[in-house]
Amino acid sequence: MFVVFLKSIITFIVVFFIIRLMGKRQLGEMQPFELVITLIIAEVACIPMNDPYIPLYYGIIPIFTLATLHILLALLSRKSIRARKILSGSSVIVIDKAGINYENMKKMNMNIDDLIEAVRTAGYVDFSQIAYAIFETNGQLCVVEKECQQSQNEQTDEPHQTLLPLEIVVDGKYIEENMKLSGTARSEVERVLGENGLRLRDVLYADVRQDGNTYISPKRKPAFCSSMAIEGGNNW
Repeated sequence: MFVVFLKSIITFIVVFFIIRLMGKRQLGEMQPFELVITLIIAEVACIPMNDPYIPLYYGIIPIFTLATLHILLALLSRKSIRARKILSGSSVIVIDKAGINYENMKKMNMNIDDLIEAVRTAGYVDFSQIAYAIFETNGQLCVVEKECQQSQNEQTDEPHQTLLPLEIVVDGKYIEENMKLSGTARSEVERVLGENGLRLRDVLYADVRQDGNTYISPKRKPAFCSSMAIEGGNNW
């Protein structure tokens, strides 16, 4: 029992020292290779700590080896742009001036619900306010507001009506619960889509606000805003 206790303390000190040596990044800020090395170190550290018959160096040597590998890869990524792209990848634009970039989302193996969640986590609920949204290599989402929205925020201190968009179409399918809540008829959606030469299956994302204004982002055409007659009004 004392051996396990002693090995646990030594392993903790070693891992603590190694993690400090690797830097002070939070888990959500790590590059892919840093996250992989950290997870392996955590797994390797448990092997000699849980079994009193396994020598301590079975865990210590791999930990120092992985720490050295991390330092070498970090140095390589600082010195070489090509190596940095291989190890960390590149930032990906998922929303641009044409709307949601369907092709880039497929490359990232993301669905529209993942994007909605990431945008809301970044503090935005209205896609029409966003000029660009970029996923950084560490998984963080960077959002750039449209200039008109920034100007309105800076120039006016008057209270204005807060509108909450409800998604009514996601990946070519109606969200029935939100359609009922907003009082949006399918015929109204089809009318707006038809006026713009679209079918339901062509729509990646569409939402509607309490005033009837809607934002529609097709899969392979520029996004646009329109208006619909709704019955929901202030139901949400």
